[in-house]
Amino acid sequence: MAGHSKWNNIKQRKGAQDAKRGKIFQKLSKEIYKAAKDGGADPEMNASLRLAVDKAKSNNMPNDNIDRAIKRATDAGQGDNYDEVVYEGYGPNGIAILVHALTDNLNRSSTNIRVAFDRNGGSLGEKGSVSYMFDRKGYIAIDRETTDADEDTMLMEVLEAGGEELETSDEVFEIYTEATDFTAVRDALKEAGFTLDQAELTMIPQTTLPVPADKEETFENLIDALEDDDDVSEVYHNAEV
Repeated sequence: MAGHSKWNNIKQRKGAQDAKRGKIFQKLSKEIYKAAKDGGADPEMNASLRLAVDKAKSNNMPNDNIDRAIKRATDAGQGDNYDEVVYEGYGPNGIAILVHALTDNLNRSSTNIRVAFDRNGGSLGEKGSVSYMFDRKGYIAIDRETTDADEDTMLMEVLEAGGEELETSDEVFEIYTEATDFTAVRDALKEAGFTLDQAELTMIPQTTLPVPADKEETFENLIDALEDDDDVSEVYHNAEV
């Protein structure tokens, strides 16, 4: 993961996400709904639901919204069904893009995603065309202003918790884990007293590519168009940030 700071990408997109808070809550509600409908309403017994709820809370989603999504999923007579689908494509300079969607209409989603790529300098690829360039990892960020731990102390804590890698900057500790170890590492760091600014399962690119200066606006428009789609839950890419 060296050379790739997911934190930079998070910071860059935070302002835009704040402006679209209502839409983000709708998407998070959909993820919670599907997780609860598939595996039950108890986060302690349903790992997928626990991850969805934790993701919602990290985005400051009110508890009432979370509870409503779970209740709607478990109430008799509710019949919404969502399919998880991954779209793969390319942006300017061959930048790899993965789009994770949760949809009740595959035709609508496929059309919208294709249009977003076509209108913003990208191209939709075949299944498997770029997914091999990413690894599923756990990601945890700890703002250094929230802890007195130095890098050596933090590294010891991460290794004892079962983490895989620590990257340090002036602002943040970034911790990467194997996907299967994520929950255990996250919980261990919480129990050790750390405040987690970000904690999620994500896709980390194995290598990154620069965005040409004359294509930066086009690339940003493409990512914005994809993230703005109601069916899209996550967008990952291997652009240098």
